[in-house]
Amino acid sequence: MKKIAIFGSTGSIGSSLINIIKKDKKNFKIELLTANKNYQKLIRQTKFFNVKNIIIIDKSCFLIVKKILKNKDVNVYNNFDSLTKIFKHKKIDYVMSAISGFEGLIPTLKIIKFTNTIAIANKESIICGWPLIKKDLKKYNTKFIPIDSEHFSIWSLLNSAKANNLDKVFITASGGPFRKLPLHKFKNIKPKNALKHPNWSMGKKISIDSATMMNKVFEIMEAKKIFDLKYEQLAILIHPKSYLHAIIKFNNGLTKLLIHDTNMSIPIFNSLYLSSEKKIKSENINLEILNNLSLSYVDKKRFPVVQIINKLEDNCSLFETVIVSANDVLVYRFLKGEIRFTDISKTLVKILNFKEFIKLKKITPKKVEDISDLAKYVSLKINSMCV
Repeated sequence: MKKIAIFGSTGSIGSSLINIIKKDKKNFKIELLTANKNYQKLIRQTKFFNVKNIIIIDKSCFLIVKKILKNKDVNVYNNFDSLTKIFKHKKIDYVMSAISGFEGLIPTLKIIKFTNTIAIANKESIICGWPLIKKDLKKYNTKFIPIDSEHFSIWSLLNSAKANNLDKVFITASGGPFRKLPLHKFKNIKPKNALKHPNWSMGKKISIDSATMMNKVFEIMEAKKIFDLKYEQLAILIHPKSYLHAIIKFNNGLTKLLIHDTNMSIPIFNSLYLSSEKKIKSENINLEILNNLSLSYVDKKRFPVVQIINKLEDNCSLFETVIVSANDVLVYRFLKGEIRFTDISKTLVKILNFKEFIKLKKITPKKVEDISDLAKYVSLKINSMCV
């Protein structure tokens, strides 16, 4: 049996993985599940798979779960320091790291030593903490698989090819709900409008990032780090149907592309089974979409946040933490109705020109505290600007 752990098992990615495992339950043993607050769903998962270890972070929810499961053979923990108790010196086969936000970075770093393979679906971990993750992956000989559909597609297409063999890597973006909206109407966009993604069902934060195109800026940043590329080797293409996920043009004249349904279960399934002969149900090839991919470059007037890519340098630095933290605050303020949709990109571009942040482009994070302390500082600064 394949021994696995799922960080963020009640979220979208974690739930998709749970549903995949349900269909092949006899071949998996779930050693650990984690959640933040959704204790009811966590308990259902725990009972269904007979899981012996769970972590629930919210203190009040932790106390409720402890009470509910007090007569069950389940170890209930409240933080990720307990990983050393759960796994001791043994390695499991696979971990899905799908905790959203900066909260996912520390658990990701803590679990690497305890698993042979880690699949990461947490953008903040890769964008802000890649030097730390990369160091531990090498130290503990742990295999890494990216889970975002674009990065999994690139990873699949590369098949061990080196970065210096690549000419250009394109990731695709649907264009979100405002791909055709007249520019003069952007100032009146409300949160309810921005949350209506045409192709994907996602959480509020990532839906807003998709609407501004910030999500693709993040994906470019991730791809640069994961595949050791230069920013000049990366580009975004608008593809409204979200059917084509990545294109790679090699130096030998070949160009490869990867398509799959708009279903995150496909990269998750393949990260779990890799070269196995297991099958997942999927739609037939959609010739209508293939015959009309409608690819185009990004309109920078419509999506001004893509200009941020030009401000990035090829080294890994604390500047990336500034970008992620500032965007987090601005999206939150927009969702609360405190700033306009257009203020997200305007303010973001503005603060990235601050001298105190520009100098961080030369500083590489050495420890988690470098990232977490900076994230808190940036959040306070942006909140004070928005008052």
